[in-house]
Amino acid sequence: MATTEEIKKLRDETGVSVMQCKKALEEAGGDVEKAKVILRKISATIASKKADRTLAAGVAAAYTHAGGAVVGAVVLGCETDFVSKNQEFQKLAYDIAMHVAAMNPIFRSRDDVTEQDLKAARAVFADEAAKVPEAVRAKAIEGKVDSYLKERVLLEQPFVKDPTITIRGLLDSAIQKFGEKVELVRFERLSVR
Repeated sequence: MATTEEIKKLRDETGVSVMQCKKALEEAGGDVEKAKVILRKISATIASKKADRTLAAGVAAAYTHAGGAVVGAVVLGCETDFVSKNQEFQKLAYDIAMHVAAMNPIFRSRDDVTEQDLKAARAVFADEAAKVPEAVRAKAIEGKVDSYLKERVLLEQPFVKDPTITIRGLLDSAIQKFGEKVELVRFERLSVR
């Protein structure tokens, strides 16, 4: 049985409802780290159920770094003004903008990667894999392409402030926390160099 202090601590760390924290702690046998993993799995399930909902509100946020040399900007959408005006939601948008400034993603999701982008990446990696035995060369190239995309697709990048969670995981947690669809609508990174 989870204590009130353990539940409160998990709630403070995750922002998830008290009841969900209690249930996750009970399922994890009181292990806080296991409970966090359980909550992440639940948040992904909740996110998929809310995927068809309409975004009607949101917030734009920008982060300036390096004395004004780099700016990351995002538009984070949600369903209601109630959530878009929430300070935690606005902080999430700001944190993702900071991540964009720091990590310089190229694509929002894999859906934004064109066949031409994939063809160019495969050509580069085909040259690198020329010495790999032909029987496994295609698999090696696809593995390199997959790694390349994970580094450049924003939703798949590890969050700069907590590398144990991806940006997609961060958004899934927000969906669980705010109880409505949250989506990264757009991002930009501007740099003087």
